[in-house]
Amino acid sequence: MNRKLYRSMTNRMLAGVLGGMADTFRLDATILRLFYVILLIFSAGLPFILLYIAAVIIIPKEGESV
Repeated sequence: MNRKLYRSMTNRMLAGVLGGMADTFRLDATILRLFYVILLIFSAGLPFILLYIAAVIIIPKEGESV
């Protein structure tokens, strides 16, 4: 199987990173988002925010060629 990671244009709340990850790994996007929020709450938060911003910059949008 050749599944590519992309930012979802349909399953998105902010930039589509977690929606695209959920589609790629065949997970429920709501559970993935909840897990991300829990990580933000119980950690310093900043590393995960920076990681999300980096993912927005690095991961292409759905339909864009790499």
